[in-house]
Amino acid sequence: MNITVYPGNPYPLGATWDGEGVNFALYADNATGVELCLFNTTEDESESVKIKMTERTHQVWHAYLPEIRPGQLYGYRVYGPYEPSNGHRFNPNKLLIDPYAKAISGTINWHDSLFGYEIGSPEEDLKMSTLDSAPFIPCSVVVDPNYDWEGVKQPKIPYHKSVIYEAHVKGLTKLHPDIPEEIRGTYAAIGHPVTIKYLQELGITAIELMPVHHFITDRHLADQGLTNYWGYNSIGFFAPDVRYSSSGTLGEQVVEFKNMVKALHRAGIEVILDVVYNHTGEGNHMGPTLSFRGVDNSSYYRMVEEDKRFYMDYTGTGNTLNAMMPPVLRLIMDSLRYWILEMHVDGFRFDLAATLARELHEVDRLGSFFDIIHQDPVISQVKLIAEPWDIGEGGYLVGKFPPGWAEWNGKYRDCIRDYWRGAESMLGEFAERFTGSSDLYRDDWRRPTASINFITAHDGFTLNDLVSYNEKHNEANGEDNNDGESHNRSWNCGAEGLTEDKKVIELRERQKRNFLTTLFLSQGVPMLVAGDEISRTQQGNNNAYCQDNEISWINWINADKSLLAFTQKLIELRRNHPVFCRRRWFQGQPIKGVGVEDIAWFQPDGSEMTEEHWNHDFAKSLGVFLNGRGLHSVGPKGEQIIDDSFYLIFNAHHEDMDYTLPEAKYGTQWTKILDTHNTKIKDEGPTVEAGETIRIGSRSVVLLHHPAGQVVSG
Repeated sequence: MNITVYPGNPYPLGATWDGEGVNFALYADNATGVELCLFNTTEDESESVKIKMTERTHQVWHAYLPEIRPGQLYGYRVYGPYEPSNGHRFNPNKLLIDPYAKAISGTINWHDSLFGYEIGSPEEDLKMSTLDSAPFIPCSVVVDPNYDWEGVKQPKIPYHKSVIYEAHVKGLTKLHPDIPEEIRGTYAAIGHPVTIKYLQELGITAIELMPVHHFITDRHLADQGLTNYWGYNSIGFFAPDVRYSSSGTLGEQVVEFKNMVKALHRAGIEVILDVVYNHTGEGNHMGPTLSFRGVDNSSYYRMVEEDKRFYMDYTGTGNTLNAMMPPVLRLIMDSLRYWILEMHVDGFRFDLAATLARELHEVDRLGSFFDIIHQDPVISQVKLIAEPWDIGEGGYLVGKFPPGWAEWNGKYRDCIRDYWRGAESMLGEFAERFTGSSDLYRDDWRRPTASINFITAHDGFTLNDLVSYNEKHNEANGEDNNDGESHNRSWNCGAEGLTEDKKVIELRERQKRNFLTTLFLSQGVPMLVAGDEISRTQQGNNNAYCQDNEISWINWINADKSLLAFTQKLIELRRNHPVFCRRRWFQGQPIKGVGVEDIAWFQPDGSEMTEEHWNHDFAKSLGVFLNGRGLHSVGPKGEQIIDDSFYLIFNAHHEDMDYTLPEAKYGTQWTKILDTHNTKIKDEGPTVEAGETIRIGSRSVVLLHHPAGQVVSG
């Protein structure tokens, strides 16, 4: 078969269809030769055409094929030295996925040929393999970039109005009885009217999808019949994973993803992607050669300086992408821009983001990665959320990311868990976390919205399991329960796991309401894990990364509808009252013309907290006054925002307590609208006078409401 080949261009990288043909461009600085391999079908075990790329501009090899169309399957074979000790692992026997592939045709079929070295050799990875990997690796796919967005715009919801819902594409919809069976677990199911209606009624504004970049399942998991369900093992940073496509594998997955985004945007819901740019699925020096390693190992990865056979591993996955190298930084930035401009996503949550900040071995909070993002006119304008830690030394960076970034606030999670389980913890920290963590974010002009507040995440116990298990139960993972975090700050309320004890069950239900109430009434941006609002359980598994089954999938049939209704009302309460989602910090100062602070803290006897009281680690109860006149914010047209006032009482003590309301200057009469001893949130409830003493149940939250305009001056 004769194929016409033109020189083509070094930019853009990847395979680009221009309406007449396809330009192929591959960065491979240290390579001595590159072959472009074309395949006719996904069943082909070898290429039908092999094209030697003769054009090279700087470090980029390129060619233009005028006869090629979207849907074309392709891969690369790259030539160069096989010298692991010098960081080079070129092996032309290995078909390679294009690092810029916009679609990938399938998943890996594990075989010894996928490794660049000879499996079983006494020389380990030093002896080059001669086996051809083409029959066992999926192809890259040329895609058609044209798509009709029908004028649907991105919602651009401000942080202070955001409620984030962390979800897994498959887990959210796989068992949903009202979604057509043939699309369950796919992008189409996320964009289905049933899913969108549920998200709207729940009140969330953004769905944060766990990794959808094409990923691989490690061989050791596949050999055990397990899978990398979570997807934190990327091999294609531009390609939506084919597993979540119901419509096809030759570029249809790209269209299906765009259809999902368009449907969500039409409903006013943003799409945030959980992205993994810190490492790839190729693992350590004994891992497979699938893409980056074979294209240019020494450019893409961080090496141990003394012996470049080995990789620096700040991620616990075997390798670390070398974000100090300009071509690697370019790949990350090109990927981010692609998902924003072509796929229309609204933001990113960066897995192990501290790794990307590392210059040499230190974590540099103003590293080149952050400088480039900050100056980029596209990337800097979307939501940027950091998981602010990695496993390396000095890698816990909560509160240390630059302005413009929000962070998963691990200190919030730990503090709120400790408070409600009755651990010895200072009330002062609880107050900090509840009011947006100013100790972490205020100094560099960041706002309360820099704090992404969460009680649970995909990694760890679900909310239901947090109040049902003291210990992890990860036996199904095949690691003798040795995997996963052992210090969970959980409390089973008196019985481990399933129980018929009514008192334990009642306490667990109340604790779930306590956690959710604290989360949604805290300053900052709340993140809810999909299924927590309906009491989803993983049977005590706190590390279900390899469980693509009923352990991880949401069971909609057994949904806790009472907790769902409670959560919906909480989110509605937050949405309707800007006092719970402030854009600016509390000042703790009297409001001009009113004489009452924007926030005030009280002891059970009704007196204001003093410095001494904050340091009592045994104190489990406090009240907080939120002044609706003290928001210090204006609306879109400059109008002053004034809200109702609220009085919250937190009682984490194991006994009921009497609580005296503060004097009349804070509010003459209060209406109780929420008590976590009950499942209802009311618009109107019993009224309580200033200075009156009320009984607060053990381990509960009470919320009192005072309409705007009725706060009297001191």
